[in-house]
Amino acid sequence: MSAVDPPFDLVIRNVRIEEDGRLVDIAVRGDRIAAIEPRIRCDAISDADGQGSFAFGGFVDTHIHLDKACILDRCAICEGTLAEAVHQTAKAKAGFDEDDVYGRAARVVEQAVSHGTTRMRSFVEIDPRAGFRSFEAIKRIRNDYAFAIDIEICAFAQEGLTNEPETYDMLDAALSDGADLVGGCPYTDPSPGRHVDMIFALAAKHNVSVDFHLDFSLDPDRADLPKVIDATLRHGWQGRVSIGHVTNLSAMPQARILAIADSLAKAGIALSVLPATDLFLMGREHDRLVPRGVAPAHLLAKRGVVTSIATNNLLNPFTPYGDASLIRMANLYANVAQLGRDDEMALIFGMVSEMAANQLNNKIGLQPGGEATIVLLDSPGPRAAVREIARVIAGWKRGRKSFDNGRPVLHKSV
Repeated sequence: MSAVDPPFDLVIRNVRIEEDGRLVDIAVRGDRIAAIEPRIRCDAISDADGQGSFAFGGFVDTHIHLDKACILDRCAICEGTLAEAVHQTAKAKAGFDEDDVYGRAARVVEQAVSHGTTRMRSFVEIDPRAGFRSFEAIKRIRNDYAFAIDIEICAFAQEGLTNEPETYDMLDAALSDGADLVGGCPYTDPSPGRHVDMIFALAAKHNVSVDFHLDFSLDPDRADLPKVIDATLRHGWQGRVSIGHVTNLSAMPQARILAIADSLAKAGIALSVLPATDLFLMGREHDRLVPRGVAPAHLLAKRGVVTSIATNNLLNPFTPYGDASLIRMANLYANVAQLGRDDEMALIFGMVSEMAANQLNNKIGLQPGGEATIVLLDSPGPRAAVREIARVIAGWKRGRKSFDNGRPVLHKSV
């Protein structure tokens, strides 16, 4: 640093940026990382001691529903099925108002931030029952919490399009008024193929990405995925399409899964797996050896598919539990998928961090010149973090401290 350079705004000292790596310091000037190297001795306006923690760019939640979180008190769960969850939520959302949605969403976003999430994509249902009330609330959330997290809004048709044409016009309006992308749910529409085409028509009109809830069953022979692959290629939308759930992949032989993986990779379609929801809703008709119902994302990732592990729902009929912790979700996936090797742990960590960011067309790696969005984990690295559900210590968003959970202190008796 030359004599005319100002001091660094921040230096985070004694952190690791790779598994069991050497300790380094991260220097920040403004909203960018200025240097990463051992023992930076230059002055800084603010210093933080990482005490050997693991530093990375934060977790990325590719699939969450902020608008319908935390509504267990107004819904019944009797069967625990997908059909019941859709029905109960549809009834509840007719009574949502903007402040109600804002309050529930803020609760979840604050949890997510404290658990180290720095980016997320939230679906927001827009239809004649929800109106634009939830959409307006989540736009406010996106603005109010921008100091800590970047939120994408997906204007979403949960209950069909061909059966409710006015929803199409509402999605069109939302895409002209701040929605970042459009999403659909073919399995709830009486004409799934037409539903897919209508969503792509909106995406083409507004030049935005697409995200589908897809093939949410255990029937390997009932699939709308081929329609989505075909539409992606026809529209030239490679790298701009994501799909979530696709639980029927869990009911297929591995050879068929790998063939589908190759098709997805060729089409540039990304996959979000949603373990908490899929485990809760799938296989209810079985009284023993209940199917897991979780798509094998790790197999697809090894064939070049961009994959992520995400939250989906919290405290509602789709998922009656949750705390917006992605490291907990990563550990859950590892358990369900029976993964344990070091390379598998590293892959899973990527599915809630760097690979998940790729799905949102973002980069989060720590490097000089890069954005100074940094999260510290109480762990020597990503593999250990997944195994142990590592505690999140603190975070900075674009160089500004966004949260601090502190460190645990034991008070031993003498």
